[in-house]
Amino acid sequence: MSKADRTAAILVAAGRGLRAGSGGPKQYRSIGGETVVFRAMEPFSGHPQIFAVQPVLNPEDRSMFDDAVRKLRHEPPATGGATRQASVHAGLEALASQAPDLVLIHDAARPFVSASLISRAIEAAGRTGAAVPTIPVADTIKMVGSTGNVEGTPERARLRIAQTPQAFRFDTILDAHRRAAREGRIDFTDDAAIAEWAGLTVATFEGDPANMKLTTPEDFVREEARLGASLGDVRTGIGYDVHAFGEGDHVMICGLRVPHSRGFLAHSDGDVGLHALVDAILGALADGDIGSHFPPSDPQWKGAESDKFLKYALDRVAARGGRIAHLDLTLICERPKIGPHREAMRARIAAITGLSLARVAVKATTSERLGFTGREEGIAAMATATIRLPWDDRGWSD
Repeated sequence: MSKADRTAAILVAAGRGLRAGSGGPKQYRSIGGETVVFRAMEPFSGHPQIFAVQPVLNPEDRSMFDDAVRKLRHEPPATGGATRQASVHAGLEALASQAPDLVLIHDAARPFVSASLISRAIEAAGRTGAAVPTIPVADTIKMVGSTGNVEGTPERARLRIAQTPQAFRFDTILDAHRRAAREGRIDFTDDAAIAEWAGLTVATFEGDPANMKLTTPEDFVREEARLGASLGDVRTGIGYDVHAFGEGDHVMICGLRVPHSRGFLAHSDGDVGLHALVDAILGALADGDIGSHFPPSDPQWKGAESDKFLKYALDRVAARGGRIAHLDLTLICERPKIGPHREAMRARIAAITGLSLARVAVKATTSERLGFTGREEGIAAMATATIRLPWDDRGWSD
């Protein structure tokens, strides 16, 4: 491949995924703690040989898409069509002004694409002009007629399962799509078929059995179980924090400004709920405590918003290849009353962490007028965090 080749990628995410069952478009569902579309896009956004990632969406999904991939680089989304073929064509036209040399076309329903597969696709496109990843067929395939009877048995050694990303010289696949659109050919199920129809020779390269397409509810169950098994080192940490009341007219709790007759005496914003959660996560990682990472003696944390501390703890989990399974927080105070704000607090924690509401618990209790919380001198918080890490992060030798 020439060093001058500039490679772009198209992520096709406009489908509705009806065969995957209820729950909305499958690309926005969670699997292994991340949305399918995030997992599918991240390897392309972070690949050093990809200069542009062009998503193609149903416009109705734009807010879900933005929430799912807000950390990833990509081009402004193109509007998808009624078929996959039309959506790919829209993505190609959106990239035309940037004149890439090569383009990789990938389905958002394949969230397990690897960087090495992307690299193989780029190499194959640069070498051949049109190439698709394939894997051998393991089972015997039968050709069945309209009556349900077997009409033939293809030679298995010649059969392959096609995957994405499919890789092409940009100008040739764009021309093929334009020709198909002009001639009213809308029946192609993948881009290799369009390339074949247009007279191109399509090569193959080594695919990846893990590069599964999620189609049915059973696919989600199976892959969720597989991911869970790979993150089998389950750990729990406990966090505790206290802040005294001082002058003020509000307190920050779980990222929310809660009206109160007092404020917090604190170096940062004094958010006891988020501080306890940070310590719980760091405890599960055996990675010190909030004070060791954000010492009160450091002036840069004066008045700091505590969601920064929580995001930092989340990044520490991600750096170890893990994910948060559940967060549980108990707030201990007489006032302010937590009940009216409980669901908003859960929602705020879920938004900061990217977890679903079902994985965030916020509870409240009093100390029956006993102790400093009972005397309304301050608030205490206790938290537990359950995280999952890969087994190779066990910290002991076999």
